[in-house]
Formats: sequence, C-alpha cells, structure tokens
Amino acid sequence: MPIITDHLTYVYGAKSKSKKTALDDVSVKIEDGQFIGLIGHTGSGKTTFLQLLAGLIKPFSGTVYLDGEDIFAKDYDMKTLRGKLGIVFQYPEHQLFEETVFKDVCFGPKNLGLDEKEVQLRAYEALKLTGFEDDNFYRSPFELSGGQKRRAAIAGVLAMKPKILILDEPTAGLDPGGKKEILDLVKSLCKNQGITIILVSHSMEDMAEYADRILVMNDAKIVLDGTPTEVFSHYDELKGYGLNVPQVTLAMLQLRECGIPVRTDAITVEQAKKEILRVLR
Repeated sequence: MPIITDHLTYVYGAKSKSKKTALDDVSVKIEDGQFIGLIGHTGSGKTTFLQLLAGLIKPFSGTVYLDGEDIFAKDYDMKTLRGKLGIVFQYPEHQLFEETVFKDVCFGPKNLGLDEKEVQLRAYEALKLTGFEDDNFYRSPFELSGGQKRRAAIAGVLAMKPKILILDEPTAGLDPGGKKEILDLVKSLCKNQGITIILVSHSMEDMAEYADRILVMNDAKIVLDGTPTEVFSHYDELKGYGLNVPQVTLAMLQLRECGIPVRTDAITVEQAKKEILRVLR
C-alpha cells in the first residue's frame, strides 16, 4: 500500500494578496513498511503535508494516491481512508474522553460501523499491542501516567487497523523513559506488524536511532531524501535549513578538527564507539 504524492501543492489564502504557499509541488513515494522520519524547521510545511496525506484538507493542485486510488477523487470513500491510515497529533491524550480506557479505544472502530464483537476485539488487540495490562483496561484514562495516556491514544488509532500510521511529535512533553517507550513501541509496530510509519520529530537523535529514511522539508519543499547516514552527511545544508545533526555526529566532527582521524558519518552512540575504538587500536 504505497503512498504517492503527485505534484502536491497547497496555498493558504489563494485568492488573497497575503497568500502563502505551504506546500510546493511535492512528489514522493513511500513504500510499504518503511519507517519515515520527517524533519524541518517550524513553518517548513510538515504539518500541511501530513494533513494532505490524511485527507484532512484538499490540495490546491496535485493529489495523493493510496493503494493506487486518488484520495481526492469525487467518488473516493473517505471511510476507506480512515480504515487504512491513522494519524496521531501532538498531545493526543487531550482527545481522551470516555469513562474507561477500553471504551475510549472502542470509539474509532465503532464509528466504522463494525459490530460490537469486532469493535471489542479490535480494542483488546490494540491495547495489548501498546503494552497495556488487562487490569488497566477499565481504569479512567485520566488516572494514567503521561506515557500511558499517550499509549492509550495510540491504541485508539491502532484499533482502526491502519496500515499507515502518521505521528506528529508523539513524544512531546514526555520524560526520557516515557519517550523511549513510545518510540520503541512505534518501531515495533513497523518491524513486527508491517505498519508504515511517518514520524515528525525535532530530535535528530531519534531520527538517527529509529528512522529507515528521512525526508527534510524547507520552504514548502522536500529538499533532502535518504537514509539517516546520507541525510546527516549534509551538515552544512542542514545548518542552512535551521536544522542540526545528532550530537554524536557533532562530537565526531570536533574530534576530526582536533586531528584525530575518525570518520564523521557516525550518527548513533554505538557507531561512534566502534569508530573511536577502531582509531585507538
């Protein structure tokens, strides 16, 4: 179920003098089962891009193809899209509202018109996927920790059984432990469930650790597209876009400037460790 954007453009206030192009002629293909990292400074077009992928807004021109179908075609059933693609915005726990976690997770599949047995089965499976113990199913979502609330909100999207999951800063506001739990969960969904992940994050370390491929946005366009190692090798370009590279990469660059002949393409602590040991030997 690849996602293809074909010359996708979106303009705010297109008929006004103060019009602004938020997305400019973007064409990209995302294959099944990829873990995509999406980065860019504030205002680069990331959120608009995600909203178009999810069919939440209509493009000025161009379109999005999902499973070979134009999601903006007049006869396209948006209910089909909701069953294939899920989106989790920042602080999704603010959308929790039911009396219990289980009832909250049932809300999405119930709106798909499924029978009660299927709705409950999906909710159960989604909660187990996100690591919930049975004892917590019937607690109020407002009694949960920050990380548990975030996982409950993600479970609500997973209960729709999407093959594509979009997450916009899903770890915002969490402590380091909670942040790692969420990112490990998302990576597991990609690796073990085959769900395509599109993750927005301002953390270059997270992108280096978890993403298979990174898309860099600047001025409403995708300006870099490659593996984390490939993308973070463009240090000067990223700096020009108001972005940075992982701290580990910066450390390796500084070691090189000090005359230590290390390679500077390490993007994780483990890679840096191996390279430093190689040089010391």
